[in-house]
Amino acid sequence: MNARRLSAARFLGPAAILITAAAIAAEPDRPVIPAKSTSELEQRITKILTERKVPGAGMVIANRDGIVWIAGIGKADVAEGKAATPDTLFRIGSISKTFAALAALKLVEEGRLKLEAPVHSLVPDVQFSNPWEATDPIRVVHLLEHTTGWDDWHLKEYAHNDPKPASLGEGLALCPESRTSRWRPGTRSSYCNSGPAVVAAVVEKVTGQRFEDYVEGNFFKPIGMPTADYLLSPRTQALLTKLYHEDGRTPYPYWHIAMRPAGSINASAREMGAYLRFFLRRGEGAAGQILSESSIVRMETPTTYWGAQGGLKTGYGLHNYTTLDDLGFVWHGHNGGVDGGLSEMAYLPEQGVGYFFSINSGNGEAFDKIGKELKAFITRDLSRPTLPVAQPIPLRLQQDYSGWYQGDNPREQMMAFIDPILGLFHVSLDGDKLRLSFVTWTETYLSVGGPRFRGEKKGAADVVLMETEAGRIFQTSGGTMRKISALRAWTRIVLTTLFIVAVVSVPLFALVWGTRWAFRRMKEVPNLHVRVLPLLAVLALGAFIGIIMLGGDDLIARLGHRTWWSMGLTASTWAFAAFSVASLLASIGVDRRGMNRWAYTHSLLTSILLSLATLYLACFGIIGLRTWI
Repeated sequence: MNARRLSAARFLGPAAILITAAAIAAEPDRPVIPAKSTSELEQRITKILTERKVPGAGMVIANRDGIVWIAGIGKADVAEGKAATPDTLFRIGSISKTFAALAALKLVEEGRLKLEAPVHSLVPDVQFSNPWEATDPIRVVHLLEHTTGWDDWHLKEYAHNDPKPASLGEGLALCPESRTSRWRPGTRSSYCNSGPAVVAAVVEKVTGQRFEDYVEGNFFKPIGMPTADYLLSPRTQALLTKLYHEDGRTPYPYWHIAMRPAGSINASAREMGAYLRFFLRRGEGAAGQILSESSIVRMETPTTYWGAQGGLKTGYGLHNYTTLDDLGFVWHGHNGGVDGGLSEMAYLPEQGVGYFFSINSGNGEAFDKIGKELKAFITRDLSRPTLPVAQPIPLRLQQDYSGWYQGDNPREQMMAFIDPILGLFHVSLDGDKLRLSFVTWTETYLSVGGPRFRGEKKGAADVVLMETEAGRIFQTSGGTMRKISALRAWTRIVLTTLFIVAVVSVPLFALVWGTRWAFRRMKEVPNLHVRVLPLLAVLALGAFIGIIMLGGDDLIARLGHRTWWSMGLTASTWAFAAFSVASLLASIGVDRRGMNRWAYTHSLLTSILLSLATLYLACFGIIGLRTWI
């Protein structure tokens, strides 16, 4: 997603601009629902933006016939007082990935590419590692459905922001070690930003064109998106909104993304309305049929991850996500996010209607509220689908799949240490219900027959229980949870609880003996280091957490480069390990004569728990973690 500065003429000639502008002007851009209704909707959304300090937004509702409602609300540039309009360009983030899928599908229709083709045979110069390559090679379809098993971008890749446009090859060469399969391709789904970039490399190899040029000529122009752009050209800069921190006043610098196909497109609400119609009209753009209906349906259909193999229709198709709402409707589309910007495109192909919106702030609460407003508005007069009747769960299924599960498909391998603890859940099956729970939280699913289940308000299955090479799993559209023994689960719960108690108690206990020491009332107390070392370990852990918490909106830039922040993070992990082990050795080897028995016992138990935590974190690569490589 790097930005290359090109003139407007480099993208579209004058004739092409006039043709696409005329096509958009010919669309029925007048509301087909009462103006009062859209006025009330706009008022509610404006209130959300104001309350959450979001400067501006662009949004559109479209159906197969045209634009139902379109609006620019608030400010595109706060300092200059520039209003957001339907033609203001917003950064649509990961919605950009859908164009990589469309490009691949067009080549498939032309007989120039196969989705099942091994990637290495197409682009042997693109580096990646797959231990299963001999028997289970990474295929194009795996790149598009997020089933390569690769880690997501490393912080170094996220932090890249060079205004000199990098070529696609340069972006892919930035950190090839992130493209390492952690499990057999075509099994678990795990979101990965590298996938569309490698697809783009395949497109460039097959067509001989730069990917951005191919998308412009084959999709932007015929769909009716004349100002959509991957790059920060002078024309784009003149139309582009600024993106803001959550204070609604401080702008972010433009993010020149290292691999543009993953999320670099700038587009207006009007253009995204045309894009919605392209999907709703099943591949037809302003200039006629671009892709066949079967290709659009394939794009919307997951096939390779375990859930799809188990009968789920939800999850990732070809960079197009299928999800269910609480009214029984089946939505397709994608969302996207960059620093200071959030976007969502969602549509109902059967009902022939959809929406897009983008805000120039990273405020997640405003984003969620606006999405709910638009969904409620679109579906208010639609006939709700009939929900499937709950079915009795077979006794064998109840016996085999009740028990404890842990998350097993982390998006970022760096965060994999969390799943065995916070990704721990209990599953119970009884009658026609499956209950997923942890502590006081519970979610209920209803059986729709066999091993498939749906949320209580969902119109189709979004959970399946399966026997796989990894064991028994609880599979949702995006998450794989593997069954583990009750002993392992309770051991983790108990140790985690004890560790939290220990970490909290150490500084509290230090307030007592530290105050006494400050007033010179502990001169005769021997072996004070047995108390000090656990405290230093906890303080190092606190420093680790503090660096992450205080990094704020600039955390990626601070940790993705070699800075005092990132080096401080590394140093804090080593300090935690060193003080933890030292505290254990000191507690074991100390002469206990004259020591308070309770103080010694507390230090010993705490040092054991801290050392176990050190060993655990070391197994996941957290000790000595260097986020800038």
